[in-house]
Amino acid sequence: MSGDHGLSLGHDPDLDHDHDLDLAVRLLAGTPTHEGRDPLLLRRWAEAAEEFGRRMTPDPAPVRVVERDGGLAAGLLARYRSRPPVVEVYVDTVDRAERLITQRGWRHWFPEGSVLAAALAHEQAHAWLHHAHVRAEFKRALGHTALRLGRRRLYAHVAGADELAAHAYARAACGLGRSPLLLTEALAAACSESEK
Repeated sequence: MSGDHGLSLGHDPDLDHDHDLDLAVRLLAGTPTHEGRDPLLLRRWAEAAEEFGRRMTPDPAPVRVVERDGGLAAGLLARYRSRPPVVEVYVDTVDRAERLITQRGWRHWFPEGSVLAAALAHEQAHAWLHHAHVRAEFKRALGHTALRLGRRRLYAHVAGADELAAHAYARAACGLGRSPLLLTEALAAACSESEK
């Protein structure tokens, strides 16, 4: 497994009134392999992924953190790489996100310094989801059956669900008022507007 995961930037300009679960369902709906899936199934998966993320207790194993520039151009806030274990934090994107929070009046949801803290927690969750026993438990929690033989089931991966779990963990770990998914969506929209 390559282990490259990022707190990446999605796209949607009208975000102020969306609820976190609606954002999560939209993320899944926009993920390849989910085209045409029942919206109620996507909502069930989103709820299960968020619940799993809120309950996660990642091992606080130290991971090297490296600061980089170029995140805005790449559409990344942070990225976890498993080999070697490292979290890359894109300081230009963190700075832009902090400014956006102030501009939108979202400080009550995202206190000063919470962007970096949430990015690190998000990537810590990805690192935790790489452990085989955690991955197996996550698949069971999502309940997406790939194969059934009698009473035995083989659970399948749900593309995008790990992002939702990582966002939920970051929100819970950092005590945020809203999911970091709201911020990444708003940030992507702001960046695409500035490119026009």
